[in-house]
This record gives sequence, structure tokens and C-alpha cells, in this order.
Amino acid sequence: MSARLQVMKFGGTSVGDPACIARTAQIIAGGAREGACVAVVSAMSGVTNRLIEAAKGAAAGENGQGAAVLAALRTQHEEALSSLVRDENARQSVREEMEEVFAEGSRLFEGTALLRELTPRSLDAISSLGERLSAPLVAGAVRELGLQSEAVDATEVIITDSFHGGAEPLMDRTREECEVRLRPMLDKRIVPVVTGFLGATTDGKLTTLGRGGSDYSATILGAALNADEVIIWTDVDGVLTADPRLVPEARTIPVISYREAAELAFFGAKVLHPKTLKPVMQAAIPVWIRNSFAPERPGTKITPEGRSIGGGVKALTAIQDVALISVGGPGIVGLPDVVGRTFSTTAEVRANVLLISQSSSQNDICFIVSAADAQRTVEALRKEFAQDLAHEKVEHITVDANIAIVAVVGENMRGTPGVAGKTFNALGRENVNLIAIAQGSSESNISFVVEEKAAKSALITVHREFGLGVAAN
Repeated sequence: MSARLQVMKFGGTSVGDPACIARTAQIIAGGAREGACVAVVSAMSGVTNRLIEAAKGAAAGENGQGAAVLAALRTQHEEALSSLVRDENARQSVREEMEEVFAEGSRLFEGTALLRELTPRSLDAISSLGERLSAPLVAGAVRELGLQSEAVDATEVIITDSFHGGAEPLMDRTREECEVRLRPMLDKRIVPVVTGFLGATTDGKLTTLGRGGSDYSATILGAALNADEVIIWTDVDGVLTADPRLVPEARTIPVISYREAAELAFFGAKVLHPKTLKPVMQAAIPVWIRNSFAPERPGTKITPEGRSIGGGVKALTAIQDVALISVGGPGIVGLPDVVGRTFSTTAEVRANVLLISQSSSQNDICFIVSAADAQRTVEALRKEFAQDLAHEKVEHITVDANIAIVAVVGENMRGTPGVAGKTFNALGRENVNLIAIAQGSSESNISFVVEEKAAKSALITVHREFGLGVAAN
């Protein structure tokens, strides 16, 4: 019988400084002593943002910004290395791996500054440098504990399409590469420390999986290797009933279903990247969310079926960095395919639609996108409907950025009468004004739009109405 296989992912805060990396190495070593273990690591806290900012500066002609950031990162990572690895020969081995990354970073920044252009492909390459620096550090820290470990660049194992900035894995090819590169290491009890967030096309061009994509990397590898479980080690105790910064009574949920977790991730719960669960669903591989700062706590287990609770509602979440786009006017009733044109145009600019609401009279179509996508979406729609606007068949295409979506999530809501009624009655008592409402056909989610300043009040009201803070769910 083959050894139990865990894939562990560690986010930026879990590798944020030498003490955090040492703690992470202990957790990895514990897993590796129990069975086979693959670690996936993010960049040290804040590194990716600094790299992206410097890349934009280089494209604007600020030649020295890239060099300054790389110098600061060299100092930061060298200090971490000195703290984590005692033997100078072992340190030198890690230093050489990191120096290759710094040399490549220097070339990328110089090229960007020279051309005054930052292509999506160049941005991927620059923003991946942080992960490529942290993986050798973490592998060195694991070796310091007496285990065999090796940094692995995800470009060798995660094969993707060619969409830079948000690539999707090609799972069959990824399985093949994992069997070739990672399986022999696992058989020899070597711990691979894989760079999160990135992959490569079939012809070897580096891609990234989108911001927060290290979670996605872990479940891609978990599915490709048919792991027994994936553990996302982060800085929170698991999936909570609500954001504790907005709802102080929020509690950790011990068990939650794939569907519930996916709904919460889609609607902005920061604990998971929205695409995280997609690779593991078919194989029914459980995913844990655990706190690397308190590894003794059990965390949340995400499983195919979750666990039934009374009342139907399991958790709430809110997205505040969003914008409501409205396409409307009485004239659109007789206008053919206005819905199709609206959403095909939105898809062309790669805007992610979070919620759709349409009046039965068809006078108005409103939908919500992230604030970052709003401007280009509105511009594309005004171009698409230019003639209709000129002839007043479409009266307006407007955008409102002062809104928030609140989502009420629970797998068992479909079998629990009156959830929507209870929700909206409670909000009415607190004078929370609803701008739009949407409910998925799965009935595991009711979403509503409120003014941004009312989001906290709405969350506290609904959390209290369903007693989510009273006992563990």
C-alpha cells in the first residue's frame, strides 16, 4: 500500500519572515514523517505587490525602481537564509538558486525599462519572482530539520493554456509531468517544495494562475497526484461564519461542503481562491483550511457533502470592492438580443460577472463586476451599444461603485422554508435598503446588493437572525 500523500500549501503570511518559515518547515517535516508530502509556497508577504509596482514603474521609464526592489529583496532573503540555515555550504547552495532568480529579474526589469512596455507575459515573469525565491528558502529550512527536500519550479509540473495573468491548467499534461518529476522524488522520501501561483505553457512559456493562485496550484497538484488530502495553511483558523472584522461573533465552521465553500470563495471570502476546489471535486479529495500560526487547531474540512445543520444557513460573506453596471431604458424591451450582446461584450474584456438581476419588464439589466473591471466593461458596452444609445433605444449605461454584495450561503437552504423571508424581514427591521436581489437555481445562495456603508449592518443582522454565532456549526 502506497504512503499517504498530503499536499500542503503555505501562503505569504506563513512564509512572511524567518520565524514563520521555520514554523512552516516544522509543519512540512511533521507531514513528511507521517507519509509522502508535497509543499506549495507563496512569495514572502508583500513581495509580489512590490514586484508588480516596480514593473509598472519600469514600463513608465523609472529605470532604477526594479534594481532597488531587487536589492531590497536580496537583503530580505539573505537575512532569512542566514537565520534558517546554519551550515555555510548549505547556505551557498540555496544562495546560488536565488541568485539565478535575481539575475533573471534584473534582465526583465532592464528589458521593460528599455522598451517602456510591460506585456502580460513580462508581468507574469516578474510577478513570479517572489515564489521562485521563497521555494529554495523553504526547502533549505526543511533540510535543516534532517529531511531531504528540493525546490521545484512549477513550470516543470503545472502545464497551462497561454492566457497570461489567469492561466488554466491542462490537467492531462499536468498529471504526466507530475508523474515524471514529482513521483520519483516522493518515492525516495524527498519533499518537493513547489512554487505556487505559476505554471508554463506546452512550449515552456511561464504563466501565472491569477492573484491568490497558490491555493489553486495546491489543488491542481493534489488532483494530478491523486493525493489523500490538500491542506491550505493560512493565517486564519478555517472557514468562518462571517468576516470577524465585520462580525465579532463569527465562528469557525468544522465541516463545510465543496459547494458552500465555492460559493463563499466566489463571493469574496478571502480564505480560498475562487477556483481552488475545481480540480479536486471529481476525485472527492478533502481540502483542509488550517492556521499555520496555531497548528494545534483543527481548522475546517471541506468535503463533497459537508455536514447538515439546522436552519439551512451556514455562512455569510460580503464583497465590497465591486461596481453595479446597469444597461437600460424602456426601448430595450423591443431590442433583439440585448442580453446576449451585453454579456458577450463583458466576456470579451474578461470581466468576471458576480451577480445578475433583471426586471421582468426587461427595462433594465444590472450586473456586478469587480471594481477593477468596471471602467473597461462600461467603455466596451458603450462602444457595442453606440448606435442604440444615439437612437435612444438604450437610454443609459451607468456604473455605481458605492455598493456591496452580501451572500447568504448554505447547502441545506433548499430544504428549509422561509430562509429568504427571514433574511429580508430582518434587514427591513434594521432599515437596510436592498438595491437588487439574486438567487441561484441551486438554492444554496441568496445574494443581495446594498449600499457599501450598509454592508456591515446587513451582515451583523443576518448573522444574528440565523444564530450563527451561538454555537459551532
